[in-house]
Amino acid sequence: MSNKQSAKNAAESMPAATPGELLFSMNAEQVAEAIKASGCAVTAVEHDGVVRLHSASQGIGFQVLWGNALRAGEYVDLTLSCPLRVEGGTLPEGVVSDWHRSKRFARVAQHGDFVVLEMDVLVAGGVTPGHLDVMLQLWSQMMGQFFQHLRNFKPASAAAAQDSALEQPQATAAAVEPAEAVAA
Repeated sequence: MSNKQSAKNAAESMPAATPGELLFSMNAEQVAEAIKASGCAVTAVEHDGVVRLHSASQGIGFQVLWGNALRAGEYVDLTLSCPLRVEGGTLPEGVVSDWHRSKRFARVAQHGDFVVLEMDVLVAGGVTPGHLDVMLQLWSQMMGQFFQHLRNFKPASAAAAQDSALEQPQATAAAVEPAEAVAA
């Protein structure tokens, strides 16, 4: 029996959580409440029998991508996903690697003209409802930090030129150019 199947069987044998108990799976209603608790509005849309959750933080939309289903409408994990279209099609070199070097919890991937900020939430094994709330608050913070990272990012070549300009007063301001803007 695979580890995935073992975890699923163990979770299926657990009773549904009541307030004050542990969550061994989550549904759209629980996740929507956690999103609201983090200060965001949420919209639930049913598509092909599956409730899809859409919300926004920092003025930018994100969605809930359900992971492993325990049973219909109950999941042991999900991915919070915020896809952004990159203006001009490419990010400055180093944006993604610099994010991964300096941040935890949320990852960034580039897919063609899109950069996607993602964070996984796992309840397998049991977590408190408060943990789910905190994970959604963390997601909102990660989104804000990522947008700040994009706004403030300077490619290594521009940072080196700026350092050189500070060391050599005769260097001109033209040696440092701002990073390309990234828009949603």
